[in-house]
Amino acid sequence: MRLKKSRQCFPSCSSLRRVDEDEVYWRSEKRNEELEWSYNSTHVISQLTQCFTTAMVGPRAWLAGLFNRSANKRPEKSLENFTPFQEKRLKKLQERLQTPFDETRPDHQEALRSLWDAAFPDVALTGLISEQWKEMGWQGAVDLFLLKTCCFLPGLIRLLFKQGGERATWEYPFAVAGINVSFMLIQMLDLQSEKPKSLPGINFVKLLGEDETAFDVLFCSAFELMDAQWLAMHASYMEFNEVLKVTREQLERELSLEDVHRIKNLPAYNLLYQ
Repeated sequence: MRLKKSRQCFPSCSSLRRVDEDEVYWRSEKRNEELEWSYNSTHVISQLTQCFTTAMVGPRAWLAGLFNRSANKRPEKSLENFTPFQEKRLKKLQERLQTPFDETRPDHQEALRSLWDAAFPDVALTGLISEQWKEMGWQGAVDLFLLKTCCFLPGLIRLLFKQGGERATWEYPFAVAGINVSFMLIQMLDLQSEKPKSLPGINFVKLLGEDETAFDVLFCSAFELMDAQWLAMHASYMEFNEVLKVTREQLERELSLEDVHRIKNLPAYNLLYQ
């Protein structure tokens, strides 16, 4: 893990009380860099719009972490010929990731209730549309994948309530961080392509062939790794993009290792049960 040499200084909370957090962040971003829109899948854009147009907790600028990385150079053709079984599982995963949350479907409603019960086992949910969801970082639409996966996240309670380590004054909202992590993985694994062409994506499909839950396990491992990087870097709210970048780089290295034949062989997997 990389350690920051020095912590960034921010204005005091009192000086920011009357300034919108989004505006503070964007002023800083405009001075440092211009967004590069390299991740331009039509479906992903529509999914992001669905998730964030209803003012989810956290500044809109958090999306910069998903888009300001230039795409890795890829060969024109895939480096690997997958087996029919691997291709079948890949297609099933891609279809699942493209399924939007539908509040009218009973199974989607159940996923919502399951997540609440896993996070707040002693608190009754008053309704699927409730102010209570702000406790988890939601204010509007939700992501179906995140709902179903977080129910099985071993460190759900600890990550949600920021129970581990020396935490920053300005912490990342759990739900928004989860969406960022999931879309980071989709991009890193090249899952918007018919067949992944990047080395991490190719190796992941092989792991998926061994374990159909590989993406769920990878998501949980990535979330834990992101939080560990957050603590190691003594990061705060506006440094989330850098934390996500470091997390991605670490996972890319792990997915490029020759001796990783199962998803549980990844070093990041060991973070799940510490």
